[in-house]
Amino acid sequence: MQWFYIFGIISAVNAGREAYERLGYFWHITDLHYDGHVIFHGDARKGCWRPDYDGIKGKGARRPMGRFGDYSCDSTWELIESAAQLMTTRHYDNVEFVLWTGDGMFHSARRLPETRQMELLQNLTDLLGKTFKSQFVFPALGHDDPFSREELAKMWSRWLPTDSLKTFKTGGYYIFERKMLKLQIVVLNTNLMKRSDTDPEANQQWVWLKNVLDKFRRNGETVYLVGHVPPGSNERQRGAASIPSHFSYVDHHNRKYLEIVKNFSSIIAGQFFGHLHSDTFRVIYNNNGKPISWAMVSPSVTPRRTNDGPNNPGLRLYKFDKDTGQVYDYTQFYLDLSVANANENRLAEWSVEYNFSTYYSINEISAGSLHALADKFTQDNPYGNSVFNKYYRANSVRFNTNPSTGCDATCAHTHFCTITRVDYDQFQQCMQTAPSALSASRSFVSRPLAILILSVSVVINSLV
Repeated sequence: MQWFYIFGIISAVNAGREAYERLGYFWHITDLHYDGHVIFHGDARKGCWRPDYDGIKGKGARRPMGRFGDYSCDSTWELIESAAQLMTTRHYDNVEFVLWTGDGMFHSARRLPETRQMELLQNLTDLLGKTFKSQFVFPALGHDDPFSREELAKMWSRWLPTDSLKTFKTGGYYIFERKMLKLQIVVLNTNLMKRSDTDPEANQQWVWLKNVLDKFRRNGETVYLVGHVPPGSNERQRGAASIPSHFSYVDHHNRKYLEIVKNFSSIIAGQFFGHLHSDTFRVIYNNNGKPISWAMVSPSVTPRRTNDGPNNPGLRLYKFDKDTGQVYDYTQFYLDLSVANANENRLAEWSVEYNFSTYYSINEISAGSLHALADKFTQDNPYGNSVFNKYYRANSVRFNTNPSTGCDATCAHTHFCTITRVDYDQFQQCMQTAPSALSASRSFVSRPLAILILSVSVVINSLV
């Protein structure tokens, strides 16, 4: 009997060691929107200035932006460089890779010659190359990035192997197969999701995606789906829910994406997007209403947002199993832009905004746990709902700290519907349904099953 206990202890220690050895981190950075034409304290006609909204109401009243930018402007080089400096100091040796989900250029960069766009993007590429000398960076095309895939392929060939570059050149998407590991990376070109359902390039991406997912499933492998624009709607929309500009993809491609996720949910270990400049997530359900997959939407580095207010700059560091892709946790970093600019002679002080598991009291990132989190948003009113208040504060990276000043019950309901109804028809139905009815009808996970999931999560987290 004594040997039995000793064997059990040795087995537990070995299991813990193996789990620790599989533990890794990866950064998710998105929407840098670098504006290389900002002139710090320069001419108002040439730099990024804005009306002073702090008391001066004169029609021509203007003031310069701060060293690290402005809430009405895209990113300065100083802001982006400060983000790179932060990333070199956090878990650097344990960082496996970096997801860079698009929009390196500022919002009006399309007015520039493509050669100038490429010069600016080369600066960002070189900075990330210096920041991550021994890690792969996986870039995804954003809608504000240069059009030339051929030139971008040359620029990013430092990170992408020949097979990846082939499909990137032809369609803007690619896979990165990690040898000897179960987890593989699939990077999509979400720019194609805005095209018509008869567009040959858009449809070829679906054929390609199904084929690679079929292959990974046969091989017993898992995948991360990575892209710039997330499926579904914009949770910070204003106005009628049916306005097409609120929708990320055209309806055909949105339904096609959801169909593929449902069919391959057993091997999809995570979905990661940017574009919205906000901190939010999505839950995808099967046809029986069971939560089966999730997507995280990370906030932007740029503080500027083109609708419904700005946000503070943000960066995200995930903690995961290097082999299977199981995501355990993430840490959200942010820069209080007002404070940083007030101390313009000092380095920007990025801080931890929150740690997911601690902030939301959730032991794992899973479809079930995120469904349960979103379901709490429908309880009580938004002003007295501490869970929604936390989410709302994080959604703009602490720019909007109090929902009572900008998010009424309709606003809170919109967030819930956007998170849990990625299909457009279901989203519009949700918006027409009372929150209390939704809360009562969407509790899919039974109490015994929830307890079992929690128990397993505790054991896993104790090992890592």
